[in-house]
Amino acid sequence: MKLAVGDKYESIIQKSDLISRDLSWVKFNERVLDQSKKPFRTIFEKLKFLAITASNLDEFFMIRVGSLYNYLDYDKERVDYSGLREEPFKEKLMKDCQRFHLDQHQHFTQVILPELHQEGISLVNVSKLNEEEQEKVRQYFIKAIYPMLTPMVYDGYRTFPILMNKLLVFGVVTTSPGERKDMRKMSFVQIPANIPRFFEIERENSLTLIPIEEVIRENLISLFRNVEIESVSLFRITRNGDFTLEESEDMDANFLEEVKRKLMERKTGRVVKIEIEEGYSKWMLNSLLERWNLHPDSVFMVRRASMIDFTGLWQIVGNKRFRDRLPQIPEPVKPLSYPEEGRADIFDILKEKDILLHHPYNNIDSILDLIEKAADDPDVMAIKMTIYRLAKDSRITKALLRAAENGKHVSVLFEVKARFDEENNIREAKKLQKAGCFVIYGISNLKTHTKLLLIVKKDDQEITRYVHLGSGNYNEDTARLYTDIGLLTTNEVLANDVSEFFNVITGHSVPSDYRNLITAPRDMRNQLIHFIEQEAENARKGLSSGIFIKVNSLEDSEIIYALYRASQSGVKIKLIVRGICCLRPGRMGLSENIEVLSIVGDFLEHSRIYHFHNNGVTRTYSGSADMMVRSFDKRLESLFKVESPLLERQLMNILAFNLKDNVNSYVMQEDGTYVAKAPKDGEPDFNVHKEFFAVDAAEVMQVKLVE
Repeated sequence: MKLAVGDKYESIIQKSDLISRDLSWVKFNERVLDQSKKPFRTIFEKLKFLAITASNLDEFFMIRVGSLYNYLDYDKERVDYSGLREEPFKEKLMKDCQRFHLDQHQHFTQVILPELHQEGISLVNVSKLNEEEQEKVRQYFIKAIYPMLTPMVYDGYRTFPILMNKLLVFGVVTTSPGERKDMRKMSFVQIPANIPRFFEIERENSLTLIPIEEVIRENLISLFRNVEIESVSLFRITRNGDFTLEESEDMDANFLEEVKRKLMERKTGRVVKIEIEEGYSKWMLNSLLERWNLHPDSVFMVRRASMIDFTGLWQIVGNKRFRDRLPQIPEPVKPLSYPEEGRADIFDILKEKDILLHHPYNNIDSILDLIEKAADDPDVMAIKMTIYRLAKDSRITKALLRAAENGKHVSVLFEVKARFDEENNIREAKKLQKAGCFVIYGISNLKTHTKLLLIVKKDDQEITRYVHLGSGNYNEDTARLYTDIGLLTTNEVLANDVSEFFNVITGHSVPSDYRNLITAPRDMRNQLIHFIEQEAENARKGLSSGIFIKVNSLEDSEIIYALYRASQSGVKIKLIVRGICCLRPGRMGLSENIEVLSIVGDFLEHSRIYHFHNNGVTRTYSGSADMMVRSFDKRLESLFKVESPLLERQLMNILAFNLKDNVNSYVMQEDGTYVAKAPKDGEPDFNVHKEFFAVDAAEVMQVKLVE
């Protein structure tokens, strides 16, 4: 029997010991969409998660599908972990994306719209309004929208216009009166990004939302006077946003210009996806496919009952009248290792003990307060830090500017290649540079992803170094939504390691061995494999062993095969991987001792924890690095060892709670699919995103990962 194309690809995929990174990512976005389907969630939560899946998908097409087209367009060879070459893999990936797209839109029309209606919120077109409301909409169009619209015609005399990435566009096919049909022209009307997605009409007990495209559609004739409109097609394109920065000899000038040039290229990169409303002009779409060298599988059709671009749903979620309807995040609790928070000077506390912060359950203010105090403290001599992402109105930038004004030495490594934050980082870095800070704009061929802070302070003729190492960004906005780990310490061993690392990344220094720091691209992969192999050796000797790891992504094949070998040696391995996981768990003879969970819920799981049992002489690390090729080879990363008994137990407890969760957890199957975990009969709900607000030190000290 001849296999269908899809079945043939599936058999190849299932034979591979590794799971495709991109196919795994689609499964991750399915888990995010599943959050929007949870019956216990309010309609506003459901809207939020649906909007997140849409922005996730945009970024996926810009970066991952964009990268795939870089291979296809330039005839570069690539064999995916799935075992498929470029064209078959694109065919399989587009099939999975089309299925996900259909799932999104069915959920929107079958669940979201009816639940919105029950809440008194209606999405309607202009014809459903009364005369007074229609006039209000018409006046809004005339005064606020019409002046911003620019019809752009394409014919034999004018070049094809540049259509911008991720904007809604009307494609209008027209003919002049009396002309033959083959003389028709295409015109494009882009809807500017700074126009609200919905026009809102508030009634006493309800809210009516008119999508902006419906407002414009109703008045489109005013842009095309004295011509015949043959068809109107609403569509949206996504462009390739993947680029690799080339090395530059001149770091201060050419490098920044290179970043800016690449940012502009994002706006005009090759088209990788078209979303288009049903009833479209086939002539226009075929013309676009030919111009952009796309196959029909890159066209995603949207029914008129649905809408293009669910990111616009944030306008509903953010509406002031629904502010009280959104779930409220509990107030942060005091860190277990810092119950004196807010009542004692943090400099004094850190001279006595280390502090472990677990965000968002613990406030990021401890870190911000430390930097702000350092900026004003006359005994502080220097502040050094790495910055990957900042809040838009950052307290960090303000504190560093104040520190420079107060005569302190301030050096900052700003990663200007932080994806989609490049412009903000360049702007903030230039502010600091003008104030006299020593600013480094990243390392040309590496991304600086490590999260480090070093404060040098003179205390009674002694010099004390205060260090913060973390898994998350110095961003007070995302710290309320992302789970992250941070260590505050004056430990001399870690202080020496961090000082050495700063010398490496800001100067030309070859480091001696670090004692409690593992860094990339130097030796992180090898060191982690060494730890894994030691667990395997312990298992072979009959000693106790165990590997417990929590990361955002697991993709590096050398690490994966090391874990496979450890599994075959009898090591019990439990992995908590939020997003991409290319390891195949539970395969007989390969990985039957490996379990993989994914936690997706109210908070974005961003922390990284590596725990190796080591026959009871435990090794526990946290830090900025996932187990990915880019983390090991293309980024400056760090993992720091946590030795304080209470702090190490806290990290172990985070792992234990994650493994116990039965509300936000999904169990990965051997074929790469995921099954939602649910409480067993009589078992209470255990939701980590609530439990960490109530954890206590006595409970933490009792935790065991290996019995």
